[in-house]
Amino acid sequence: MTTEHNRSDNDSGLNERHRTRMQRKKAVVDAKIAAATDVRGVLLVNTGNGKGKSSSGFGMVIRAMGHDMQVGVVQFIKGAIPTGEERFLRRFPEQCEFYVMGEGYTWETQDRTRDIEKAEAAWACARELLSDPSIGLVLLDELNIALKYHYLDVQTVLADLRARPAAQHVVITGRGAPPELIEAADTVTDMTLVKHAFSQGIQAQPGVEL
Repeated sequence: MTTEHNRSDNDSGLNERHRTRMQRKKAVVDAKIAAATDVRGVLLVNTGNGKGKSSSGFGMVIRAMGHDMQVGVVQFIKGAIPTGEERFLRRFPEQCEFYVMGEGYTWETQDRTRDIEKAEAAWACARELLSDPSIGLVLLDELNIALKYHYLDVQTVLADLRARPAAQHVVITGRGAPPELIEAADTVTDMTLVKHAFSQGIQAQPGVEL
């Protein structure tokens, strides 16, 4: 009986301390929400060596579509292998413009001149989306790779991003985001690699990587 009584007292104390902490946290969060009064399109960058950069970007595309927004996707570098994201989003041509502009990863193409030509064509396509105020969100998948290898001029890219409609959101993915892009972005996420199935000899599989 005494043991159960002590446990009940301990639980009561823990619950009260938790409630007090959460009340303090709520006050801090509520103050930050109240201070966030600016409403405009944001520039998000997903970079780093970890898995999930493009997956996060496509998650935002689907989220935007759930809010009845028009979206546009331009894939740089990728293109040789069909993906589940492309197959799914092409079911909604009235809401999602989807452009696969690459010919495969750089270690597969092994042709810098051709890669530059494809990147420039992809940016011309991206510029059209970035100039269209009816497009609520634009995903520029693997653009960071094109910038990393200097297939595109970063200052030209930044100028076009800054000139986009004020309410338009842009998500950029890929390893090696340049410092200039990170500085210009509103939100930057660095995906950190902790462990990956591929290093254990497990193939890339539909629904997970493809």
